[in-house]
Amino acid sequence: MFTSNPFAELSASIPPTVMQTYIAFMILMVAGGTLFDVWHKKSAKYFIDNWRNAKNKGTQQVSGGEMVSLAIQTAVVDGLTSGEFCSAQRRIAHLLTMYGFLAYAITTAIMVIWYPTPATPTPAILPQLWYIGALTVCLGGYWFWFFIRVDVAAEGNSPFRIVRADLFILSLLASVTLGLIWATLQATDSSWTNVFLGLYLIATTVLFGSVPWSKFAHMFFKPAAAFEKRVAEANGSRSNLPKPTDKPEIFGSTDQQTRHY
Repeated sequence: MFTSNPFAELSASIPPTVMQTYIAFMILMVAGGTLFDVWHKKSAKYFIDNWRNAKNKGTQQVSGGEMVSLAIQTAVVDGLTSGEFCSAQRRIAHLLTMYGFLAYAITTAIMVIWYPTPATPTPAILPQLWYIGALTVCLGGYWFWFFIRVDVAAEGNSPFRIVRADLFILSLLASVTLGLIWATLQATDSSWTNVFLGLYLIATTVLFGSVPWSKFAHMFFKPAAAFEKRVAEANGSRSNLPKPTDKPEIFGSTDQQTRHY
């Protein structure tokens, strides 16, 4: 089962062109939703204004070489390793979810577009990465949802409390979980296969179609904000924040575990 392309098996009932069109439509929805989010929230204007303010208030010039170095640091530390998280557990959960989602999404597109039918044999590594990616998303996502969320871990709220900000993580977990269930049922020729296929498609459409109302677009904004912060620190403007004091910060009793989010 783990070496079999579930979308190639699906081609017996759904034409590959339909699946490929759906993938293209989801990509367009993410792109369009992100652009709408930028326009509606004026994110681009916000970043440009902040960039100008930081440049005007800076106390020292940042060279082109320093800019390249800051960009590389941002990509490696804030992008690839999520170094902005102070909590080790939150950081690990985020990395598991992020890299799992990338593996899951990329292999889905490759298998649907280049290996849509059994007539074009799928390399075994692709479905294996699809399953591993999906399981990794579940590991990181459910760990975050039930144990690490701020309102659950620090504020004592129920893990079943849902607000609009949870739309992205819930639709992601629903899509991946239902996808795994559907693929398993299809492999065992279960009569419930089509039911979970429908649920899988609904959850996936919500995931990629709800970009303007979820936190999906923040994955594109976060690197820009992290880079801007590094530049502001390098040129001395510090985003209008005061310089750190000489004395160490004290967050509370040393007998209690601190939680930094």
